Amino acid sequence: MRLWFSPASEVPIYRQLATQVQLAILSGDLKPGERLPSTRELARRFSIHPNTVSAGYRQLVRDGWVEYRHGSGVYIQSEVAPAQTPEQILDQHIVAFFKAVRDLRLPAVAIRQRVAEWIAAPPPDHFVLIDPDLDAREILLTEIRKLTSWPAEAMTIQEAAKPDALLAAIPLSRPSKIKMVRAVLPAGLELIPLQIRSANKWLDPELPSLKGKLIGVVSSWVDFREIARTMLAAAGVDPDLLVVRNPRRPRWQRGLEQTGAIICDAHTTATRELPKGPRVFLFSLLADAFQLELSKFSDSSQFL
Repeated sequence: MRLWFSPASEVPIYRQLATQVQLAILSGDLKPGERLPSTRELARRFSIHPNTVSAGYRQLVRDGWVEYRHGSGVYIQSEVAPAQTPEQILDQHIVAFFKAVRDLRLPAVAIRQRVAEWIAAPPPDHFVLIDPDLDAREILLTEIRKLTSWPAEAMTIQEAAKPDALLAAIPLSRPSKIKMVRAVLPAGLELIPLQIRSANKWLDPELPSLKGKLIGVVSSWVDFREIARTMLAAAGVDPDLLVVRNPRRPRWQRGLEQTGAIICDAHTTATRELPKGPRVFLFSLLADAFQLELSKFSDSSQFL
């Protein structure tokens, strides 16, 4: 096992030793039962004080990575417990990163520079929805803002391609637009696909109360109107009973007051006044589980 020590570092030498041994165990470079160099041997090889090496070994013993065998030396524990704490799991990811880097055979200077750039970048503090369709952006952004306390904004693909447009942002995209959006993003920037709700699961409990009645479908997004029309027809609703309206058009409310129910999107319910009589069904496009996905970023940002 190769070791490096930096006397000028603010990290004590014994901690440098203990950390490198831990990482070597996690990566498999050091095997269970393998003997470590003696205190005197390490001290002589790296010109450090024997007490410093002993302190590093004692730390490893306390943490359960190695064991003293009387009269024989220091050995890697025969059965090292799997990573359980967040710190141990993080160490495993760091080990995997350095293994991947070694396979790339990049110069150490280039690696350090790239890692430094990532660390120096401002931590993310808001979401950005990237979508080419204005109506889709309005609906999805309305829903995203209900699911997270983080600020959220939306932009076109052309706007996302501009320098610094996504600084400190977590970009989001519809699954069908992932390839298009990723093509304009900087290399290495994570893109989160939206989790879309199942229309079948949403319609099943509501259909008995809708069948045989006039049903309004209201949305400025043509895809929403067409999907609703298709799903209702597939579920056995007579197409002649559908009153489909685009709220951007004049007199869009005409006929809706005669319906028994109105299906609409989140942006429409937030920005338009619907007739009072019919029952309003808000069909959310985003799955409930997506709130948990968003919280992983907003909750973890305080630790970055």
